[in-house]
Amino acid sequence: MKQPRYVLVLLLALCAVAFPREAQAAAARKPNIILVFIDDMGWGDLSCFGNRDARTPNIDRMAREGIRFEQFYVNSPICSPSRVAISTGQYPTRWRITSYLAHRRMNEARGMAQWLDPRAPMLARMLHRAGYATGHFGKWHMGGQRDVDDAPPITDYGFDDSLTNFEGMGDKLLPLTLKPGQLRPGRIWADAERLGGPVTWRLRSEITSGFVQAAVAFIVKAKLEGKPFYINLWPDDVHSPYWPPVEKWGHGSKRALYLAVLEEMDRQFGRLFELVRNDPELRDNTLVLICSDNGPEPGAGRAGPFRGYKTHLYEGGVRSPLVVWGPGLLAPEKAGTVNAESVLAAIDLAPSLLAIAGVRSQAGVAFDGVAMDDVLLGKSARSRGRSLFFRRPPDRDSFYGVRDLPDLAVREGRWKLLCEYDGSRPELYDLSVDRGEQNNVAAEHPEIVARLAAKLLAWHRSMPQDAGATYQQNAPRKPKPSQAGRRRS
Repeated sequence: MKQPRYVLVLLLALCAVAFPREAQAAAARKPNIILVFIDDMGWGDLSCFGNRDARTPNIDRMAREGIRFEQFYVNSPICSPSRVAISTGQYPTRWRITSYLAHRRMNEARGMAQWLDPRAPMLARMLHRAGYATGHFGKWHMGGQRDVDDAPPITDYGFDDSLTNFEGMGDKLLPLTLKPGQLRPGRIWADAERLGGPVTWRLRSEITSGFVQAAVAFIVKAKLEGKPFYINLWPDDVHSPYWPPVEKWGHGSKRALYLAVLEEMDRQFGRLFELVRNDPELRDNTLVLICSDNGPEPGAGRAGPFRGYKTHLYEGGVRSPLVVWGPGLLAPEKAGTVNAESVLAAIDLAPSLLAIAGVRSQAGVAFDGVAMDDVLLGKSARSRGRSLFFRRPPDRDSFYGVRDLPDLAVREGRWKLLCEYDGSRPELYDLSVDRGEQNNVAAEHPEIVARLAAKLLAWHRSMPQDAGATYQQNAPRKPKPSQAGRRRS
């Protein structure tokens, strides 16, 4: 995507065009889909999920007009595998991506692939083959980062257009940083220029507006062409390091900076949400989903009542807020409601969205996810009906001050079991009465522990193995941070 096509004047002019009736009819045949996937935001960070320290009015309004889900899970507590899961409808362990993709040597040492295999069953590709315009705008982090510069471009995964940051191949926005007292902005992650272009440098505090601008232009173009659209909008504002606008820097504590970038991200979403809301045809035929890729970093975001953080298999690491908006698609009586009953997961979104779009999955693809289209549209409050399995990142056995974190976890019904790779040291929690995972009742329910552990270990052994059991002993020295910026995870 070449940025000159996306200047503001052109956008405004196109938005004012009276679209041909034939194009309108063509675009109305299938629903449009926008997936907003926010980096490192905790379950309790949106004000509609209880945050009283910051306000997120644009997302809150989507929740007031849509449905807020309280038992939605992502399938890994860290970014790259979580993104694989939501893109493919399959466990990321199948594709040997079980932690964040980093330097080539580090990926190898952890027993991981260097990038997502383009043969993976991508939701975007299936929709594209059914006539959708498909665009990815924001963080990618499924291949093309650090010294891994031979990964496939994002467009190889079923996208017509893409604009990313420093963790993906292709056109990108790279961040300038500015804080109080500085006269000139600095550059971080400048070595990412070699991962594709053209490259546009922009203040980090305004990066999301750049992705939003590209998404708005993409929507206008798709509508003119009479195509339904699928868009990934995947911002990374609330991933450290935090760079809010200078005037919102405040006293500069980690928490204050986090809250400032959270509010600024929400403000920049406003333009996209208003476009979709104020156009009757888009409003009546567009589904918007808003969630996070994993739990928060300690001292920054918060996981509400849940235990744990990013990288942990406890609820705080894998339970995500989910807002679904679509006035013309959701059950009308469900507007502004909360679904606190349905257990569903990111791997369920691919089969669910295909069902909503009326698109068949790719021949030969077996999703790990379950079609939950009726739940997303507010027509049912059922749960997915299958166990949910988790494996920790291989390099995260001890992290954020917790030594020897559980290796595996399973959620089934009211029960959550965590244990080591061999099933030892079980922790069993009844989430119906203990969603904060404070009271380990494994000793009181040995039969439940045995049943869930057998399922969990069978799943674990059926998946490609990584180096989680040995990585800490054999870990290579981490590369020294370059002058271009700090290491990201």
